Amino acid sequence: MKTLSWLVPFSLLASTARVITFDSFAVGQTPPGWTVAMTNRGRAPQWEIRRDGSAATQPYVLAQISTDSNGERSPLAILDNMRLRDGEVSVRFKPVSGHDEQAGGVIWRYHDPNNYYVVRANALAKNVGVFKVQGGKFIRIHPGVKHDLPGNGTGWSILKVSVRGNRFQVFLDHRRILQGWDNTFLGEGGVGLWTGADSVTYFDDFRVYAR
Repeated sequence: MKTLSWLVPFSLLASTARVITFDSFAVGQTPPGWTVAMTNRGRAPQWEIRRDGSAATQPYVLAQISTDSNGERSPLAILDNMRLRDGEVSVRFKPVSGHDEQAGGVIWRYHDPNNYYVVRANALAKNVGVFKVQGGKFIRIHPGVKHDLPGNGTGWSILKVSVRGNRFQVFLDHRRILQGWDNTFLGEGGVGLWTGADSVTYFDDFRVYAR
């Protein structure tokens, strides 16, 4: 029952599921079916497939490896041909390095690099927060919560957002840690992955359940 509640917190009785483990793609390249983008200026993002023996699904992960101390810089990886209004998006992530930030996040209702929702978790700041990006500006829509996260490549966490209408719920390692409401982007949009500033972050087991 606990596992079922993680998968279907809003009783999504019928959904379209997509699970990406990154294990069938070429090492050192951006996987096909993903679009690389960035919010705000800075060094160009570099998303590529890497081998990681600690990954939940072996042997590869998707990694964002470019760094820049610009705190407003946000590298994005958007999954092509996948739209979601209500449903769930989750990923396993491992912050590997970063002097200013060691962060990873999940994007939903994405319209373009300057307009979307993101829940982001930062191992250095030890917090998880939810933002809307509107016109390229990050606007906090939940005060966030303090939470210890493994950093410096020491471990993986599972981050998930479940959305229905204007309501969102955020889960970390299968436990709900926050919820809130926002009416800015109510229609369907894209989904993807986020990092910030100089974060080098690995991702694995990306899952989307669209109602």
